[in-house]
Amino acid sequence: MSKWAKVKINNKSGQKLAGLLYTQGDSGPLVIFCHGFTGSKEGKGKALEMAEELGRSGWSTMLFDFAGNGESEGDFVNLTLTGQIADLAAVTDYCRQRGFYPLITLGRSLGGVTAICHAAGDSNIGGVCTWSTPANLYELLLPATVKELPLEEDAVVALAGSEGLIYVKRNFFTDILQYDICSLTKKVAPRPLLIIHGREDRLVPPTEAEKIYDCAGAPKELHWIDHGNHQFSGHYREAWAIVIKWLNSSFANNI
Repeated sequence: MSKWAKVKINNKSGQKLAGLLYTQGDSGPLVIFCHGFTGSKEGKGKALEMAEELGRSGWSTMLFDFAGNGESEGDFVNLTLTGQIADLAAVTDYCRQRGFYPLITLGRSLGGVTAICHAAGDSNIGGVCTWSTPANLYELLLPATVKELPLEEDAVVALAGSEGLIYVKRNFFTDILQYDICSLTKKVAPRPLLIIHGREDRLVPPTEAEKIYDCAGAPKELHWIDHGNHQFSGHYREAWAIVIKWLNSSFANNI
């Protein structure tokens, strides 16, 4: 029987990550959803709906807040990609210990980058799905800085966002440069990779999805959401249908 449960997961820094686990049983296949930059596990309610839709196809789902986001402990200003990868590792370890298998990671935007980087170093991840995900995160975010990057790694940097200024530290950008997304995408193979992108995404251009696809090994799929923006506004159910079809075909023996 399907049920929701609130969970707390300790990351390697000792911070408690807030999660919502939607289960179809005590074990079985599970999708871990990684929210985007400044996002949250609920996805303004859409992630909750998606979890229940996946549940109708036999998939359990873990939704969680990265440290410094939503209900998780931590300060957003300390955000780094390395920290997010470590958070995802803590969540996948928790899900494995609970008996769920295989684990599939699904990430939106920065969450998609996190999912790729994590899967490159964790061969136990069964597959990866990305939504609206950049191949060149540094180049996309740098123009959003209000001023030139300071030299001090702990200096605070203001980014111009759609809902006002967002603050991170200089080391957020330094940290990103450690990760070659193209090379790491290659390491996802031979596990399945699904890339979904809106053709009218103005934040992460569609060419970014093509770069990720070109770097990836087989099996891989690239699906476009016609008229879809960065959030797939008005088209999110189309994205869900693509994900469910991919899950059911790629992992049919596990359902």
